[in-house]
Amino acid sequence: MAKLIVLTLLGLGLALFRNHQFSYQTRLNAFREVEPMELPKCNLVKGIETGSEDLEILPNGLAFISSGLKYPGIKSFDPNTPGKILLMDLNEEDPTVLELEITGSKFDLSSFNPHGISTFIDEDNAMHLLVVNHPDAKSTVELFKFQEEEKSLLHLKTIRHNLLPNLNDIVAVGPEHFYATNDHYFVDPYLQSWETYLGLAWSYVVYYSPSEVRVVADRFDFANGINVSPDGKYVYISELLAHKIHVYEKHANWTLTPLKSLDFNTLVDNISVDPETGDLWVGCHPNGMKIFFYNSENPPASEVLQIQNILTEEPKVTQVYVENGTVLQGSTVASVYKGKLLVGTVFHKALYCEL
Repeated sequence: MAKLIVLTLLGLGLALFRNHQFSYQTRLNAFREVEPMELPKCNLVKGIETGSEDLEILPNGLAFISSGLKYPGIKSFDPNTPGKILLMDLNEEDPTVLELEITGSKFDLSSFNPHGISTFIDEDNAMHLLVVNHPDAKSTVELFKFQEEEKSLLHLKTIRHNLLPNLNDIVAVGPEHFYATNDHYFVDPYLQSWETYLGLAWSYVVYYSPSEVRVVADRFDFANGINVSPDGKYVYISELLAHKIHVYEKHANWTLTPLKSLDFNTLVDNISVDPETGDLWVGCHPNGMKIFFYNSENPPASEVLQIQNILTEEPKVTQVYVENGTVLQGSTVASVYKGKLLVGTVFHKALYCEL
């Protein structure tokens, strides 16, 4: 009888393991291969070799790019060099990148590890850059003021909070006010790995202001990219391992109400919003297994989606660019400016294309 019980428990355990293993592979889209879909004129951006994980383009064509991310379990081609913020003027005929000098006596450049970024232009026309940072594998938000003439960033403040333990992306709604995604619930790396493997869907989104911090949305299977509509009425959140983008209505008290979700056959990462059309541009990972288990002989692909009319009953989703990793590995973000497309990656290069 005892042997029967042991065998039954072992069988149940094996079945449970196989079920989770299949679920894990499905959530990573482990079996998808892509057919390339190229644009007529694309060039790699000179000066970007170690990632361009997030980027934001101002209305005047200046693009800010975070580079050099070191993220647990993800490939880095230069793990011992601090990250940086790059500037690119898309009005130039052949734009190049410039590393922005960071000033401010209290900021530790040696541990700078930038992830998601967002800009905010205040009533005095000053440009604030908010940056998710992972110094020593922790999470902070760094507030900078862009000094255009000096081509530098003045560090103003570091924000830490116990509701901001595993930050991924951020969208500014004020100079010190933002929504941010936490891509895990647990802080301990071992528990994080089990959280991801089991698909616990315990990650969440936080609203932060100097006077109030609270969770405004939760139960995500790896909350990732976040952005707002041009009119400020809606918040878009990508759920990486569920292959979804969620639309939330934003209220005057900063709370969020879920409206709808869109499903995709890809892992949706960062979301950019065209300020003129309201279209969403999304950097995606067709096969997440290749991102989390890097193999230079079979590198991760890149995919860019455009989503039009997302608030209507029939949004239009278009594959704009797909590449199998021979040119661009691991796309995370895409944004447009005057008929040009800029695509960033988690640890690889960046691509600049004509649409």
